[in-house]
Amino acid sequence: MQISLQQIVPFYIDKSNINNSEVWNKNITISQGEHMHIVAPSGTGKTSLISFIYGLRKDYTGNISYDNNDIRKLSNESFSLFRQKNFSIIFQDLRLFENETARKNIEIKRMLNPYHDAPMIDEMAERLGIAAKMEQPVKTCSYGEQQRIAIIRSLMQPFDFLLLDEPYSHLDERNREKAMQLLYDECEKRNAAMIFADLKPLDLLKGERVLRL
Repeated sequence: MQISLQQIVPFYIDKSNINNSEVWNKNITISQGEHMHIVAPSGTGKTSLISFIYGLRKDYTGNISYDNNDIRKLSNESFSLFRQKNFSIIFQDLRLFENETARKNIEIKRMLNPYHDAPMIDEMAERLGIAAKMEQPVKTCSYGEQQRIAIIRSLMQPFDFLLLDEPYSHLDERNREKAMQLLYDECEKRNAAMIFADLKPLDLLKGERVLRL
């Protein structure tokens, strides 16, 4: 499977950001199994790009295609089903249910379209150092803990493409390394692509295809 970005330009973006970008108004193909790191300073459209690829927003010129299928031409129903099977995402604002426990947040996602069995939740939580937080309401967890909850949640479903919008902003270096290795391991199991957008280059990302937004 491939994603093709064909001369994408947000309606609102300043022309100077287009001229200096390695993404906007360019032709880019992202193949399954590839890892791409989008480096995007504030205000250049990082979150918008992730939303465009995921199909949540369409306020751009150009075309985005999945295996040569223009996503604008897919019906809402067929697109929703396709995305459910092929995409997972970590939003910058996480979109967790704050009054539910960490486990419930993860389990809701797993039950909708399971890839892992339930015991994997505890295995991943232990690996990321939040096993003791699983029965706590999300609103009582720190933002860094919430980011790790969102990371585990994103890995519960099948995907060919994993979209990440600043998933580590509140994690220290050691916890970033743990989370990054977990994401790499899961993508390798599935031969999935990772599209990682962050404000600056990260040393944790080795041998990635790097594009500056």
